[in-house]
Order: sequence, then structure tokens, then C-alpha cells
Amino acid sequence: MPPSSASTTDAAKPAAGSGGVQSLERAFDLLERMADAGGEVGLSELSASSGLPLPTIHRLMRTLVACGYVRQQPNRRYALGPRLIRLGESASRLLGTWARPYLARLVEETGETANMALLDGDEIVYVAQVPSKHSMRMFTEVGRRVLPHSTGVGKALLAHFPPDEVRALLARTGMPAATEKTITTPDGFLEALEQVRRAGYAVDDNEQEIGVRCLAVPVPDSPTAAAISISGPAGRVTEAATEKIVPVLRTVANELSEALANTSAPRE
Repeated sequence: MPPSSASTTDAAKPAAGSGGVQSLERAFDLLERMADAGGEVGLSELSASSGLPLPTIHRLMRTLVACGYVRQQPNRRYALGPRLIRLGESASRLLGTWARPYLARLVEETGETANMALLDGDEIVYVAQVPSKHSMRMFTEVGRRVLPHSTGVGKALLAHFPPDEVRALLARTGMPAATEKTITTPDGFLEALEQVRRAGYAVDDNEQEIGVRCLAVPVPDSPTAAAISISGPAGRVTEAATEKIVPVLRTVANELSEALANTSAPRE
């Protein structure tokens, strides 16, 4: 079916107040709504959530399918396409690159190894690290994947998820014990998340590795769920040290959030 005059108008019409192209903004909005819905949706669901008419959504989805960013399933629903994987992997690497100066500042101010991690599906993936200058220090390989229930960054990222979503994730991943101190029950983990919400930061107290403590906070308004942390020997990351480290973590997380937001600001 040839494009209608309405689609031509949409493609050429700048989005109000942004100087952008409305059809592009709508297409990216639909992709994000698909991601929020778990990666697969029907046109009627997209119309209900976005407020756009079905013909407009259909035109945009046809274009996204043709480009490989969306695929139509046999059941006629639409799913995020494999071409997005390359974009996501590149963006994750860049996110780690952008974060490194902020992690370096954490190391300078706390003396401990600093990390940045993302929630990727049901797993935590570490995307950046700056090591401590101490001879005894913690190393986490960039690209390493772990389950969220045994990590400080996992707790920080899941603390504000609805309890039923947390339980569903834990049911999918299981809760294997990395150490004798790992939380291995959903109720225990939900209780730990409540403590994170009260305190404003998360702790991994010998739960991923004996002798290691980790403190973590989420990066506010990150384009993808992200957290930063410091980790070090339990003998250095004490309760007294925690009182000094957590304010630094929060400050750096807020500054990193602002920097990530500014990367998308239009340049004059």
C-alpha cells in the first residue's frame, strides 16, 4: 500500500517545541514502549498506551520491520528485532566509557575499587571498573554477569521494582548460594530490598565473595537501569567507613546522571 499523505506529513513535520522530526520521535517512543512491555506487543496495546491512532502505528511499525528493528511474529504481534542488539551492545560500551571519570573520582575519594553495572534481562552485567590503588583490592571483570540476589548493585537496581516482578525474576533465575551469607529465599531478599529503600543504599556483606563488602546506589534517571558501587576488603569497608562512603556514592551517582542526560542534549 503506498504511503498516504498523512504519513508523508508526519515524516516531514517537526515535533512541536523540539526541532525534531515527529515520526522519528514516535518510532523511538514505540520501541521504548515495546521494551517496557517485555519486548513483544500488539498494535492495539501500543495504541492504548501511546494514544496514537492504529493507522499511524501500523505505518511506523512497517518501517521498523523493514529496517530490522522490529519483527512481526507468527501470531501477528510485534517483537523487538535483532538489529537492536548491535546498537545496545555499542551503547553499553559507551556508557561504561562515559562513566569511567566518575568511577575514578570514587576511587580517589574512597580508596576502593569502583564499578558500574546494568540490569540486562534477569542478570547484572558489569560495564566499567576503576581499580583501587591498594595492593589488596577487588577485581570484577568488565562484561562479567552475575545474578542480582547476591550483589549490592543487584539490590540497588531491584529495590524499587514491584514485589511481584522481583519474585518472578527470582523464580526464573533461582537463588543459588555464592557464599554461606548469600540470601537464598524470596522473602529474605524482599526484606533486604526494604532495608535498601529505608537506607537509600545497598550492601553486599560477604554475599558474593567471603571477605568482600560492597556498597551500591542506583544512578537516578539513567537511560537504562544502572548502579555504581565500591567494593573492598571487609576490614576496610567497615560500618564507620560506610558512613563516609555512601554520601560520596550518592553525589557521584547524581553527577553521572546529569552527565548522561546532557549527552542527549541538542548542540547549537
